[in-house]
Amino acid sequence: MSYGFLDIASTPSVKAAQAANGADEVWGRFHGDRSFDRFTEAEEQFIAARDSFYMATVSETGWPYVQHRGGPPGFLHVIDDKTLGFADYRGNRQYVSLGNLNADDRAALILMDYPNRRRMKIYAHVEAKDLASDPALAAKLIDPDYKAKPERAFLLRLTAFDWNCPQHIIPRYTQAELEPVLAPVRLRLEKLQAENADLRARFAKLEGKSR
Repeated sequence: MSYGFLDIASTPSVKAAQAANGADEVWGRFHGDRSFDRFTEAEEQFIAARDSFYMATVSETGWPYVQHRGGPPGFLHVIDDKTLGFADYRGNRQYVSLGNLNADDRAALILMDYPNRRRMKIYAHVEAKDLASDPALAAKLIDPDYKAKPERAFLLRLTAFDWNCPQHIIPRYTQAELEPVLAPVRLRLEKLQAENADLRARFAKLEGKSR
């Protein structure tokens, strides 16, 4: 039996908080009805367009740790309808997420689409894989044009995912996303600057003749 995202998230203390705030009837009817435990084409397209995500793990002392992961669009790959994978590139070499996952393989991810105000949440079990021992996986996950050193692969076995409402998501745009909008403006500005330069030159010529 698959479990929905809320079935996992709604612990007794969470249910108590919902009840105390009058939200238990709202969310109670969703338990078991939101068993998103397989990626469809819609999720695959959404994930393939992302250039970053946030991943939370928990240490042996119970402290959560949230890490930002970024790369070229599509660096988080859909291996199949239950599995994600990405190359773990060398960073500041603290290895907090790796250490946490060695003790507890559970992780929570949030994937953001700021321009379209969409947000996807994922629960998964994570496994670190040696890239050298799996050339096929390495070829799939490593982007040869991305100038960073891959140290390992992470495979994420999906437990459940869910979509958040767009409320409170403020649209933000990357330089690449703004370029199609800004390109015509730049062309128009260049044209106006050229016209202005031509008019100045003509005016200067007329002014010289009148003296």
